[in-house]
Amino acid sequence: MSEHYGAIVIGAGPGGYPCAIRLGQLGVKTLVVEKEYWGGVCLNVGCIPSKALINASNKYQDILHAGDIGFQVSGDVSVDMGKLMAWKGDVVNKLTGGVRMLLKGNKVDMIEGTATVTKANEVTVATAEGDKVFTADAIVVATGSRPIQIPGFSYADPPVLDSTKALALKELPKRMVVIGGGYIGLEMAGVFARLGTELTVVEMQNQVLPGFDKDVVKVLARRIKKDGVKTLLKHKALGWEATDDGIVVNVEGPDGKKTALPADYVLVTVGRFPNSEGLGLDELGVEKDGRFIKVDKQLRTSVPGIFAIGDVVGNPMLAHKATHEGEVCAEVIHGRNVQYDARAVPAVVFTEPEIAHVGLSEPEAKAEGRSIKVGKVPFAAIGKAIANNHTDGFVKVIIDAESHLVLGVTIVGHHASDIISEACLAIEMHAEALDIGLTIHPHPTLGESVMEATKAALGEAIHVMNR
Repeated sequence: MSEHYGAIVIGAGPGGYPCAIRLGQLGVKTLVVEKEYWGGVCLNVGCIPSKALINASNKYQDILHAGDIGFQVSGDVSVDMGKLMAWKGDVVNKLTGGVRMLLKGNKVDMIEGTATVTKANEVTVATAEGDKVFTADAIVVATGSRPIQIPGFSYADPPVLDSTKALALKELPKRMVVIGGGYIGLEMAGVFARLGTELTVVEMQNQVLPGFDKDVVKVLARRIKKDGVKTLLKHKALGWEATDDGIVVNVEGPDGKKTALPADYVLVTVGRFPNSEGLGLDELGVEKDGRFIKVDKQLRTSVPGIFAIGDVVGNPMLAHKATHEGEVCAEVIHGRNVQYDARAVPAVVFTEPEIAHVGLSEPEAKAEGRSIKVGKVPFAAIGKAIANNHTDGFVKVIIDAESHLVLGVTIVGHHASDIISEACLAIEMHAEALDIGLTIHPHPTLGESVMEATKAALGEAIHVMNR
């Protein structure tokens, strides 16, 4: 007879494993099925390894420019890609090992294999030892997403990279073309450019980071140009071909002019596709919203007993959103009357400088016809930023003109990812501008930039001229 569980979670990524851990904490007998990566794409071949390499490339640049602040570095400063990748691997292994330990510590059963939902309460797992069948009161689909592949660029070809392959290169490329000027493309382009690769970014839209506040894009565009990254906007990638000296990537401009870009590799970063097919869900009648699985605020699908979380349920495709959904889903399965009700989901782009945003941007608020006040403070006015020798960027706070409720915060600058959480809390708790403005922030810190920008929105800033 098949073993019965209170819940089976399919996928051990940043949505699935927190869901399973919370179920275990709540006393629900739980099985988690993972076919490849414990910790998911994020921990293994996405968020964590990419941030490790971003950090390393920034340190490399700090060494090269140490003379700016009085340090003389003698001798050749070079990159050992083998050691760099080994260190990155150690970072990943520590975290993925921790995931397995936490699951085990919370009495969650684990099995490796490919899961198919064969009935509304039954999962068949194809393992190395053969098929195994399990039943459950609840099934959670947390299968994540994969990179989109575009015509003319097959990931099966060695010179064509997705983010996973790019994060495992054993040698530093001399030349690389990146197709897609979104956040993944620019993060990866920044890493290789700072390490010394000649980089060209090809983007179909009229700016990198399409949809972002143009004030933010201006800051980033200046920096990537300074780092030697060439950008071709309004250009379409047509295909690639091998040459005696690597490859060439063929692109077409807005005027129809075709250009051949020489490279060693081409990295394709044009978005991600939800892993919502091939699970048996269509056969069971689970409703879809386009490519995504349709769920309600309790993460329930149209079939009773089947839940879905993370990238498979829609945008934004972010690890922290998946984690929150996973915890909510676990509580719903346990019987608690809760639902997913986040007021805003923060987004971070780990370029240099970093970009962080939560709530409404200034262009979005204006497009909605809202009456707003905006406070903007450059990091060049913040003492800690000057002392850190990182003054690019600003903090922008958007508040409602009448109620003074905080509607959104946009940050571009060094450590933006570490500063944004205060803004997330402010929006989630319906804070007014004075809730931040009257809160004493420690000095000198980068965090006080949020306080200063909030006061600037009220016309009460001290360290910048008020509008």
